[in-house]
Amino acid sequence: MKTIPLIGAVLVLLGVLSFVVPIPHKETHSLKIGDAKFGVQTEESERLPIAASITLVGAGILVLVVGLQKK
Repeated sequence: MKTIPLIGAVLVLLGVLSFVVPIPHKETHSLKIGDAKFGVQTEESERLPIAASITLVGAGILVLVVGLQKK
């Protein structure tokens, strides 16, 4: 299989997945006073912005079409 259409297919797949799969983020906040250490760990899950997802899908389709036209 050619490389350029494969890259296009991967971009389309990533774009479609970015609509539904959230990306987890973990942050650790800590405070150290002498020998004592106090910490809080927060965790969030958020999706990519819609514009980024649409851009990934559009770029993937464009790369896929261009890659399939070149022979």
